[in-house]
Amino acid sequence: MLLADVVATSAAVAATRARTAKVAAIADLLGRLDRADAELATTVTAYLGGSLRQRRTGLGWRSLTSLPEPAGAPSLTVLGVHARFEEVAALEGPGSRGRRDAAVAELFGAATADEQRWLRGVVTGELRQGALDTLVQDAAAQVAGVPAADVRRAAMLAGSTVAAAVAALRGGAAELAGFGLVVGRPLLPMLASSAPTVAEAVAGFTGPVAVDTKLDGIRVQVHRRDGQVRVATRTLEDITSRLPEVVDVVRALPGGDVVLDGEVLALDETGRPKAFQDTASRTAQATGTAVTPFFFDVLHSGGTDLLDTPLRKRLAVLDALVPERYRVPRLVTDDADAATAFSRDAVRDGHEGVVVKDLAAGYAAGRRGGAWVKVKPVHTLDLVVLAVEPGSGRRARWLSNIHLGARDPGTGGFVMLGKTFKGMTDEVLEWQTRRFRELQTGVDGHVVTVRPEQVVEIAFDGVQRSTRYPGGVALRFARVVRYREDKTAGEADTIETVRGSASGRSRPAG
Repeated sequence: MLLADVVATSAAVAATRARTAKVAAIADLLGRLDRADAELATTVTAYLGGSLRQRRTGLGWRSLTSLPEPAGAPSLTVLGVHARFEEVAALEGPGSRGRRDAAVAELFGAATADEQRWLRGVVTGELRQGALDTLVQDAAAQVAGVPAADVRRAAMLAGSTVAAAVAALRGGAAELAGFGLVVGRPLLPMLASSAPTVAEAVAGFTGPVAVDTKLDGIRVQVHRRDGQVRVATRTLEDITSRLPEVVDVVRALPGGDVVLDGEVLALDETGRPKAFQDTASRTAQATGTAVTPFFFDVLHSGGTDLLDTPLRKRLAVLDALVPERYRVPRLVTDDADAATAFSRDAVRDGHEGVVVKDLAAGYAAGRRGGAWVKVKPVHTLDLVVLAVEPGSGRRARWLSNIHLGARDPGTGGFVMLGKTFKGMTDEVLEWQTRRFRELQTGVDGHVVTVRPEQVVEIAFDGVQRSTRYPGGVALRFARVVRYREDKTAGEADTIETVRGSASGRSRPAG
């Protein structure tokens, strides 16, 4: 298959806002694959999702600033391009930069203008085609003639849309049925919706609920198999070597194989949580401030998978397995006043709020649903910085005023919501100036445009209608809470979430 076929499909997906049309375009290409060729199916599926199969290539914006003249006609094949990126990713040692530049020049010199644009986008992670994982999953299900829910569940359990889609294409329902929880292989975590008050969250359930303290830490999933412990982040990155103290805690637990869900948190000498940046910094390296694990769920124990087991029973297993000092504080109640008081105490103790959970629900990996409802006293959104402007007065030496964007799943782009320079200390201003100079793509007057990669958590007092911004809404009194190094732009809140906040509806969280 020619790369031009993938590029044409990508362009068709980007050209329409209709989800059905996007899925149809992807399904058309998947339907033309030789399903027996697993290497081709895997590569095409990854490319349709807007990513390379290589985790790192050593290439970036600077590597692609000067490209050769494009070819006049398409000749590159999908597998030929994959092989070339494999070669580039393997380059290391003295002289590797020169060899990498030469390989890039050869590859891009054989690409047409459209292929060059696509290759640049996929290498830098800036391919704006709107082909999100769920679209690829739905397209694969359509071609394979299986329920989309089966492909989604397999992707969640495998931690990979590519693996699930290829399985569906090759073996249909029978091969998808083979996906399950594998101890040692991280799966996508269950996520939460949100509610404005604890009382509303509790009212959404029948009978008692579990009210967990919402820690302001780093989400982790910890697997122990045959005595070996593996720690992964919510994005499935392996950080085992950075958290020996967490490994020690889980290795010392009784029983055999186990999979735990929780958070790690840096605490001060009084037991209160330190700033989020302290925890985030610690999980990025193997030394520094110690962190403590706090677990709130168990997905496997004693040879039994617990994903479809009601939370009430999973918590009983967790409580019998994990000492209280390593469990997230929890209240089980059907009294909204008691739950509200518990939340108030959690915030007083330095935590974010609470998560109210349905005791009858299973663990829906990778889904934001009604079974878990997050309540935080401060309204926040995770947005993406689109541009930044220099400050004035004493801030003149820094990049200060940031332009905020919400994710638009329909286009794969971002919708601007406004600007803010509030909530920034001098240290934050210094950091963000360095950061956005690294992400700078151009300057228009006094506005510095940046690659939309940096996620920032924004607190706000409300959402109001606005004719000034393309999304039709703007944030009131927006201020920076923190920069989120643990989230990608693809995890930012959507424009529909923002509009939902304006109407008082709950929004996805976490």
